[in-house]
Amino acid sequence: MMRKVLMLMLVVLMTISVVGIATAQTSRYDVTQPITITWWHAHEDQWHEHLNYMVEEFHKQNPLITVEPVYIGAYVDINTQLIAAIASGDVPALCTANTSYPPSYGAAGICEILDPYIKAYNFDIKDFGEGLIASTSYENEQICLPYLISTQVMYYNQTMADAEGIKMPTTFDEMDAFLKKATVFNKDGSTARYGTVFGGWDYWYYEMLYKNNGVELVCADGESTDVDSEMSVYITTKIKEWIDKGYAYYAYGTGASPNMRQLFWDGGAFSVFHTSSLYDTYVQQVKGKFEVGMAWLPGGLDKKSFKSEVGGAVIMIPAVASQRQKNAAWQFMMFMASPEINLYWADQTGYFPTRQSVMKINAYKEYLERKPAMKNVVSMSGWINPRNQHPAYDTAATQWRHALARIFNEGAPVKATLNQLADTIEEILEDY
Repeated sequence: MMRKVLMLMLVVLMTISVVGIATAQTSRYDVTQPITITWWHAHEDQWHEHLNYMVEEFHKQNPLITVEPVYIGAYVDINTQLIAAIASGDVPALCTANTSYPPSYGAAGICEILDPYIKAYNFDIKDFGEGLIASTSYENEQICLPYLISTQVMYYNQTMADAEGIKMPTTFDEMDAFLKKATVFNKDGSTARYGTVFGGWDYWYYEMLYKNNGVELVCADGESTDVDSEMSVYITTKIKEWIDKGYAYYAYGTGASPNMRQLFWDGGAFSVFHTSSLYDTYVQQVKGKFEVGMAWLPGGLDKKSFKSEVGGAVIMIPAVASQRQKNAAWQFMMFMASPEINLYWADQTGYFPTRQSVMKINAYKEYLERKPAMKNVVSMSGWINPRNQHPAYDTAATQWRHALARIFNEGAPVKATLNQLADTIEEILEDY
């Protein structure tokens, strides 16, 4: 009898010990007192209703935490203000960042390392899948979480396509015939309807035209570039040819994004290169004038390469924030990355669900039924890859974007400009 009592006591003590360990693991990150935190984001007016709904739902579940969302502007604006805030020490508890920033943020130590939080709360990070985990990690440490995930697509006028028998190009070599058929000219030879518009304010929108044909802005060795290769010259020359003929337009400079969208909505462009995240916006702004289609970007000349890259945004906690800020921010991060909220965002916008578990529930099937144009893109989502993780990639790609603008819009010579660009990029890479 005594032996049984001792065994029972041992079991109880072990149970208490395990609970104590689990409590100790989370206690450092628990929120035990009321706190108000600031969240910097880039969500435009059309999303504020949904954003406010999610924040209110979080407040119901977490009464000790008050989240104050603050719209800063575009991702580049957030980045600029974040760097300044870090220097002053007055940072937000949580920040939205473009998916291109994690490598440079990781190299600079800007982000809080999330692995201890993930372990303490047994957060299922693997549910995001390898590609998204890689996109939000740096040197095998989780520095942010996938938040709003998109990819590059071509929006097109489905109604015109059906009426005029226009098929979207599936490979780069089909672009010539497509643009010739999709473009409409005025009697004086000016363009009445562009076959397509390239989003030139962000290299991400046209980048895969190069990468699917083997051109790497930053090669695997991290020291060289393919930007002046024979294939890069060929692709750049073709795009310039389309622009010079009036088939295509390279939207660049102030107002490029809204101008491109308006051109499409008004029927001045048959298609545009943009992000899948704006699917709802495109449909709503058309106001029923025509049906909006969405297609995967043209693949490589080899007819085998159809990869795209992850886009959208991640959420991160500044490393210099106070521990109280970090704890509250982590609770909000888990909430925003939860399957339910993730699906809500996907349903209200054009973003992809980031959690694999979301795709197994009935609500996800219903979501696809409500948004039929998403089906073709979502079905190919296994081809979405992480962005290049080199910390200098964004800096190098920005130089690339400016060089292409000089070629396409100012008449700079293709080969000479790309040669000079290659030298600039390799100088940038030398510093890393």
